[in-house]
Amino acid sequence: MAEQKMTHAIEATNLADILERVLDKGIVIAGDIKIQLADIDLLNIKIRLLICSVDKAMEMGINWWQQDSYLSSKAQKADIEQENRELKKRLERNEELKRRLERAEAKATCEK
Repeated sequence: MAEQKMTHAIEATNLADILERVLDKGIVIAGDIKIQLADIDLLNIKIRLLICSVDKAMEMGINWWQQDSYLSSKAQKADIEQENRELKKRLERNEELKRRLERAEAKATCEK
C-alpha cells in the first residue's frame, strides 16, 4: 500500500511569519458606531486600532506609552518629581500662612 501525501495549492505560511509581517508593516482597523433617534445623535463611538511593532510606532511618531506612568518607570519618576514640587509649594504656602497668623495673633494680643 503506497502512502499518499496531501498537497496544497498554496504554500502554508506559519503564524510567526504573518505576525512578523504585520508588526513590521502595521495594520489599522477603524470603525464608527453611530446611534441616532429622529436625527439626534444619541451615541457616537469612533474605534481605531493600530497593531505594529514599537519601532514602527516610534517611526510614525506614536509614543504615548513613554508618558504613561503605569507603563514607564521614567514617566512614573517624572510624575513623582512633579508631585513633590507641588507638595513643597503647598508646604511653603502653609508655612507662610502660619507665620502670618502668628503675627496677627501676636498683634492682637499686644493691642489688648
